[in-house]
Amino acid sequence: MLFAIDVGNTNITIGLYDGQKLEKTFRMTTGISRTSDEFGVFLGDLLRMRNLPNDAINEVIIASVVPNIMHSLINGIKKYFGINPVIVEPGIKTGINIAIPNPKQLGADRIVDAVAAYCIYGGPVLVIDFGTATTYDLVNDEGSFIAGVTSPGIRLIANALWSGTAKLPEIEIKVPDTILCKDTISSMQAGVCLSYIGQTEYIVKRMKEESGFDNMKVIATGGLGKMIYENTDCIDIYDPDLTLHGLRIIMDKQK
Repeated sequence: MLFAIDVGNTNITIGLYDGQKLEKTFRMTTGISRTSDEFGVFLGDLLRMRNLPNDAINEVIIASVVPNIMHSLINGIKKYFGINPVIVEPGIKTGINIAIPNPKQLGADRIVDAVAAYCIYGGPVLVIDFGTATTYDLVNDEGSFIAGVTSPGIRLIANALWSGTAKLPEIEIKVPDTILCKDTISSMQAGVCLSYIGQTEYIVKRMKEESGFDNMKVIATGGLGKMIYENTDCIDIYDPDLTLHGLRIIMDKQK
């Protein structure tokens, strides 16, 4: 079995794979300092919840955008599972070509998303990951990563709104029933969510126009991706497990 681990700025998402089947997903907070023992015990507990021993895991792959936790995470896996995890980094086999001037600047999560979108849905494909930052990454029909856009994530924008003002409250991030708002909370929800939907539609439109890929598929993933997907016609598919699938695909390619 495989542990596919996606270390993001906000959460660590863990997928348990049996072959190509995603059996279960788990999440833990990234922003808490943990030792190698804490990581190892936590991962072992996830297995015991499914009545599996530690030696049921024979492969681990990690994509991370948070370097400072990697030492503890890697050593926890080595200590408790006896496995040297595969790390998504420059030089690893992915199956796509990173056709930008400095491939090393591209985050591991974006590479993994691009691999999954291209291998599962074909190209040309635009994958949008609504995470702490929102990324728009374009893969052409030959499997080359050719362009990307990065914007602040919707939660960052919402946090800036209420933390940078004296009287505006923290709100639930959701689309209100109408844009004709009559109270503070719904007016903030409209401003944050509807403007973000507008941003998404405009960036997708411009990327289609400038690339010439009018027929490209648009795939969304990430925590708030479903909300955006349900309120626009510019996204074709919402796949919440896209990054984990990409990790599994990359692991298969190492063989």
